[in-house]
Amino acid sequence: MRRYEITDQQWQKIKHLLPGQAGHVGQTATDNRLFINAVLWIGRSGAPWRDLPERFGNWNSAYRRFRRWAIGGIWKRIFDELQEPDLDWLMIDSTVVRAHQHSAGQKKATPPASA
Repeated sequence: MRRYEITDQQWQKIKHLLPGQAGHVGQTATDNRLFINAVLWIGRSGAPWRDLPERFGNWNSAYRRFRRWAIGGIWKRIFDELQEPDLDWLMIDSTVVRAHQHSAGQKKATPPASA
């Protein structure tokens, strides 16, 4: 597996959520995984769409597809599926995190003046 690519486990979780499957209206997508890997490459590398490597296909087609999925809520469904459930209700408070003794705002003791 190349750097910035979706894992097999992640792919199994989301592939049923993606448009372009057999039986759906419109064209059947044969490259949804490649497209998601292209989006991950853009997101993680920080490169502009025009610098998308050729192995992912035409950059403009990938960008337009990314935009269609964003407008259609596809990315939201993917994020919801891949989200770790424990992080939804994460809370940290003072019963869990202890502050250092010097962080309480107490003034430092001044040394005695030498005579």
